[in-house]
Amino acid sequence: MLTRFKRYLYLSHRWLGIVLCLFMAMWFVSGVVMMYIGYPKLTPQERLSGLPGLAEERCRISLAQALAATDQPKSPDSVRLTSVAGVPRYVFAYGKKQIAVDAETGNRIDQVTPAQALASAGNFLATASGHYLDSINEDAWTHSKALDEHRPLHRVQMDDEQATLLYISNTTGEVVRDANQNERIWNWLGAWIHWLYPFRGGALDNYAADIIIYTALAGSILSLFGIAVGLLRWRFKGRYKHGTKTPYRNGWMRWHHLLGLGFGVIAFTWILSGLFSMNPWKIFDSTAAKPSMQAYMGGEISPQYFPLSVPEALARFQETGFQVREIEWRLLNGHGYYIGFDALGRSRIQTAQANGLVFEKFGWPELQNAAERLMDQSKITQQSVLNEYDFYYYSRAAHTMTGHIEKRLPILRLEFADSDSTWLHLDPYTGNFSKLDAGRRVSRWLFAFLHSWDWLPLLNNRPIWDILLIVFSTGGLLISASGIIIGWQRVKRKLSTP
Repeated sequence: MLTRFKRYLYLSHRWLGIVLCLFMAMWFVSGVVMMYIGYPKLTPQERLSGLPGLAEERCRISLAQALAATDQPKSPDSVRLTSVAGVPRYVFAYGKKQIAVDAETGNRIDQVTPAQALASAGNFLATASGHYLDSINEDAWTHSKALDEHRPLHRVQMDDEQATLLYISNTTGEVVRDANQNERIWNWLGAWIHWLYPFRGGALDNYAADIIIYTALAGSILSLFGIAVGLLRWRFKGRYKHGTKTPYRNGWMRWHHLLGLGFGVIAFTWILSGLFSMNPWKIFDSTAAKPSMQAYMGGEISPQYFPLSVPEALARFQETGFQVREIEWRLLNGHGYYIGFDALGRSRIQTAQANGLVFEKFGWPELQNAAERLMDQSKITQQSVLNEYDFYYYSRAAHTMTGHIEKRLPILRLEFADSDSTWLHLDPYTGNFSKLDAGRRVSRWLFAFLHSWDWLPLLNNRPIWDILLIVFSTGGLLISASGIIIGWQRVKRKLSTP
């Protein structure tokens, strides 16, 4: 019985390896590229730096007039005032739908023409000229679901030193993504193949997520079987007749065995954590009802909470020396506020009442009151103010997968006694919050930590982090490469056998 089990184990590892080692090698190579060059994205700071200052004399349309132009029966989830081609423009979010209204004329933007897209790109990157390419639904650099509400996308090629390719929303006219030449070249060896994007956008598009999930699952099984085979074939006591601990005297089989023993566990955890990144079968999803944003805000966004006009608010920000590039409407505890952002992504808060007081941060009690309503009065088991990053709240470099998410300090952490053991992180600079329930905290361990090794003692002591990941990636690549050679040699023998 044991002999039969070993035989099936060896055969399973052998044939899974022949099929999957090429995928494994590709993942290790692309993973190293992604350590330094991420998939193209437009970070909030990049977006804000490309906007001009909001001119109060051009903001002629009030919130009430702009809302009427949207022709929507319900209040929006969020409201922004930004600039497109130098002209102020309202952007309203209704779920996954966005509607834009010109803040100078009051006209609703139903679609964006090529000429308007070119003007938007030229204003965003004012130091270079550009030429319009085309309108596409999706290409190699726009697979992100976050762009779905902006499709189709206009492409404009700029003639700056970085040969930047800009993507403009057909919904709002905003620049929503940039991809410079360096990113485009390296990403063919990076995120594009790491996330198996060749399967996106074609006949297999509907199955792309399942292909990643089941390929990673098979790769995890392959690695686990390999570890088991390696241990079974290793002589912990004594030696084989030729005097070594491994049964393989020389050649690729010997190297594959030794490399597998040395780096097999790392390979297994990386492939398995890659599987967990896909949240397979929704294992990390919460079963609780989605919290009500209206409860958190203390009402719906409507003109009654914002009697102070936009030109007056801009003037008040200007008086304090704060140069506003974009404004967000915020409702907290039933009170209206304007959140202003400058070119560096810094923010200031202004009360939307007649006095228009400008300040930097909300108070902790205000945020806690809003959070308690959001959580339907669930009991707070612990509260703390974080002045330093920790394992669950930390920042990554802008090019990384989550690097575009701003993580300011200090923040308020509230832990609740609800069914999901929810934690809320509340940002006093904007009133925004992020939710981290028990499932997401488990995902933090099983994906982010195991896959990226984003542990603060390592991240804060580079290049130790870089050296470790490159050494381990090299080990995983050599395991895979030796497996490819062994598999090719075996297949050749099979095919040549009459």
